[in-house]
Amino acid sequence: MWYKIADLIIRFRMLLIVVIGAITIVMGFYASKVEMSYDFARTVPPEDPDMIFFNKFKQQFGEDGNMMAIGVKDSAIYTLAGFNKLKELSVKLKGIAGINDVLSLPLLKIIQKDTVEKKFYLAPLFPEKLASQQELDSLLAIARDQKFYMGQLVNLSNGATMILAPMNKEYANSVKRLDVTNSLVQYGDEFVKDTGIKIHYAGLPFVRSVMVSQVRKELSLFLFLSAIVTGVIMLLFFRSIRAVIFSMIMIGVVVIWTIGTITLLGFKISLLSGLIPPVIVTIGITNAIYLLNKYHVEYVHRKNKMEAIRMVVQKMGLATFLTNLTVAIGFLTLLVTDITVLREFGIVAGINIIVLFVVSLVMIPGILSWMPEPSPKHLKHLDFKILGGFVKMVDLMVHRHRIFIYIATIIITGFSIFGMSKLYSVSFMVDDIPKESPVMKDLKFVEENFSGIMPLEIEVDLQTKRQRPLQNLKIAKAIDVFESSLDSITVTSRPISILSFIKASRQAYYNNNPDWYDLPSSDMEAKYVLGYLKGQTDNSGLFNSFVDSTYSKMRISMQMADIGSVKMDSLVRNVIEPKADVLVADLREILKSKSDSVVVTITGSSKIFIKGNNFLIENLTESLILACILITLSMAILFANARMILISLIPNLIALMITAGLMGYFNIPLKASTALIFSITFGISVDNSIRFLAKYRQELLSSGFFVPRSVSESILETGKSIVYTSIVLFAGFIIFAFSDFGGTVALGLLTSTTLLISMFTNLILLPALIMTFDKPKKGKGRLVIDDFDSSFYGELEDEEIDLSKIKIHDRSGSAE
Repeated sequence: MWYKIADLIIRFRMLLIVVIGAITIVMGFYASKVEMSYDFARTVPPEDPDMIFFNKFKQQFGEDGNMMAIGVKDSAIYTLAGFNKLKELSVKLKGIAGINDVLSLPLLKIIQKDTVEKKFYLAPLFPEKLASQQELDSLLAIARDQKFYMGQLVNLSNGATMILAPMNKEYANSVKRLDVTNSLVQYGDEFVKDTGIKIHYAGLPFVRSVMVSQVRKELSLFLFLSAIVTGVIMLLFFRSIRAVIFSMIMIGVVVIWTIGTITLLGFKISLLSGLIPPVIVTIGITNAIYLLNKYHVEYVHRKNKMEAIRMVVQKMGLATFLTNLTVAIGFLTLLVTDITVLREFGIVAGINIIVLFVVSLVMIPGILSWMPEPSPKHLKHLDFKILGGFVKMVDLMVHRHRIFIYIATIIITGFSIFGMSKLYSVSFMVDDIPKESPVMKDLKFVEENFSGIMPLEIEVDLQTKRQRPLQNLKIAKAIDVFESSLDSITVTSRPISILSFIKASRQAYYNNNPDWYDLPSSDMEAKYVLGYLKGQTDNSGLFNSFVDSTYSKMRISMQMADIGSVKMDSLVRNVIEPKADVLVADLREILKSKSDSVVVTITGSSKIFIKGNNFLIENLTESLILACILITLSMAILFANARMILISLIPNLIALMITAGLMGYFNIPLKASTALIFSITFGISVDNSIRFLAKYRQELLSSGFFVPRSVSESILETGKSIVYTSIVLFAGFIIFAFSDFGGTVALGLLTSTTLLISMFTNLILLPALIMTFDKPKKGKGRLVIDDFDSSFYGELEDEEIDLSKIKIHDRSGSAE
C-alpha cells in the first residue's frame, strides 16, 4: 500500500502542494478571524445539578462574579486634597461604558427619613464641594456610623478603603471587558501620578482581563520561541539552512490550519488552546527530522535523489503515521471529558496532529524533489561519534548488567510510589498568576483588608403558603442568627442580604444612630419601620438582587479569600453547611406546617469552582485510562503479542510514575495543568517504544530470531534517534517554563521532564525487559509492524544477513 502512496505523492506532488496551498489560504482567512475567549472557563458541565441551580440563581438575582475593586490604604486619602482626588477618580470610573455603578466612600449615599411623606430616600453624604478639612472630618465621622457600609467599603481598624465597580454582563464576557479594565487602569494611573498614593486592583473581571492580555502575548512569544529553539537544533543537526526553512514553512502551514480550525469549529483561543501552535511546531520538527534523515540515509545508499524520496514515503509512511496517531490519541481522549475547554483543546490538537502527518508526508518529499541533491556537508550528521560511545555503553549494560537495571528500576519505582502517596489535589481561582506579580499582590491586599473578593452565595428558599414569609420577624431573626454565625468566619466578609437593608432602614428611622442598626425588636416596631418602605420603587434594582417579589426566596452574599479548593471545600462542608442545617431546623420549627419546607443552598462561583476542580481531576484520570487502553489496542494491532505489549507499556508507565512521584516530593499539586500532562506525554513517549520494537522485530527476522543480536542492533541504530528526538521534544516543551502563568510553567516543566525520563526508560529498561522475557517464535506469521521502518541512523538493511555485521557486533560470552 505504501508503495502506491509513495508513487502517487511523487507523481502528483505539484497538484498536492497546490491543494495544500489553496487550503492554507482558506484556513488563513479563518485564522485571521480567530477570537480570544473572554468567558470564565467553567469546568462543571451545564447539565450538572449544581450548575443548573447556579444558572437559575443568576437569572433570579444577577451575576456574582462581575465586581471590580480598587483598594487604597493611605492616610493621605483622608486629607481634603486626597479625598477630592478619590472622588474625582470615582466619578471618572462611573462614566466608563460597561460600569453599572460605583460604590465608594466619596460617593456614599445614606438612607434618610422623610417624616412628611413617611418614606425613606437615599441622599449623598458628601456635598459636591467640601469647604474645609473640618467639614470632611465631620462627615467622615457620620460615614463611620453607617454600619451597612463599614467593613465592606472601609476597614475601620486601619483606614483602608475600596471603590467597588460592578461590570455589566455584556461587557464582562466579551472583548469590551478589555476596554473597561484599560480605562480603569488609565484613570488609576492618573490618580497615582497626581497624588502619589498607591492603589490596588482586584476582582475577577480585572484578573481575567490581565490573563487574556497575557495569553495573547504568550501565544506569539511561545510560537516564536518554539520555532527558534527547534529550528536551531535542526540547523545544528543537518547543517542546512534550506532544510530548516522548508521545514518551518511546512510547520507554518499546519499552524495556520490549527488556528483556522479553532475558528471553523466555533471555538475561541483560551489559555489552554493557545499552547497548541507551539506544540505543533515541536512535533512537526520531529517529523521533519525523521523524514529528512531517512532521505539522507537512502540517498547515501542509492545515489539517486528521486529513488531516495520514494523510499522515504514507502518506508517511513507507516512509521510516521503510527507515531503521530499515538500522540493524537493522547489529545483526542480529552473528548470523553465533560469539560468544554478540555474538549476544545483535545479535538483541535488531535485533528491537527493528524493533519501534520499528511502535510509532512506530502510537502517534505515534494520540496526535496525540487531542491539540489544533498552535499557531503549535509550528510555529516549520519556519523554521530559523540553518541556512539553512549549507546554502546547502554548496549553493554543491557547485556551484562540487567540485574542492576532491574534493582535500580525497583528502587526508583518504590521511591516514586512513596512520592505519589504525597500527591494532593488543590487549585486556586487565580491559580496561574505568579505570587510575586502586581495582580497577585493586589489580590492579597484585598484579602488582608477586606477578606477577599471571591464570591460565595447562599440562597434561602421558604416553600410555604404564607404570604411574604421573609417579613415575618421570627423568621428574619432566625436567619439573622445564621448570618451572625457566618460573620465569625475569618476568611469571609460580613454577609449582605435583605436583612442588612432592614437593619439600615431601622438605623435611618432612628435618625441614623448606629446603636439602632439591628432588626426590629417587635412586630409593632417592624410595622413602623417597614411602613416607610411601602410603595417605594427600587430604581436601582438593589432589592431585586437580594429578594424575590414574593419575599419567600432571599440571597445572602459574601466575599471570601482565595484560600484554595481544599480549604474552601472544608469551609463549605464542615463549617457553612452545618450552620445551614441548624437554620433549616430552626425555620421548620417556626413554620410548623408539614406542607412547608425550607431549602438552604450554598452556591456561587467559589462553590462551583470547588466542584469543578474535583470534576476536572476525575475527567483527566478517565482520559489517561482511555489513552492507555487505546494506545494498547493500537500496539496490539502492531504486535499481536500480549507479552510484547506489556513489555512496551512498562517503561512508559514507570516514566509517568516517576514524574508523579517528583510532584509529590516537590509539593507540586495535582490540578488541571499538571494532570493534563499524563495523557499527553504518554501518547508522545510511547513513540520511542514503537520505534524501538519495530527495529527489534526487523532485526529478529534478519537474524533468525536471535534476541541478543537483535537487541544490540536496535540499541545501536535507534538509540541515537531516541536521544535526539527527545532533545527536540524537551527543548520544545521546556519553553513553556518561561510563561507568566504557573499552570503553563508546570505543564512545560513536567512534560519535558517526563519525556526526558521516558528516553532513559525506553533506551535502557525496554531492551533489558526484552532480553529477559521475550521468547519469539519463528513460525509466527507476518505482522503489521514488519512494514514499519524505524531506522534513523545506519544503512539500509538487505534481505540477506550481513555476516561482517554480525562479526562486528558479536558478543560471545555476553549474550544470554
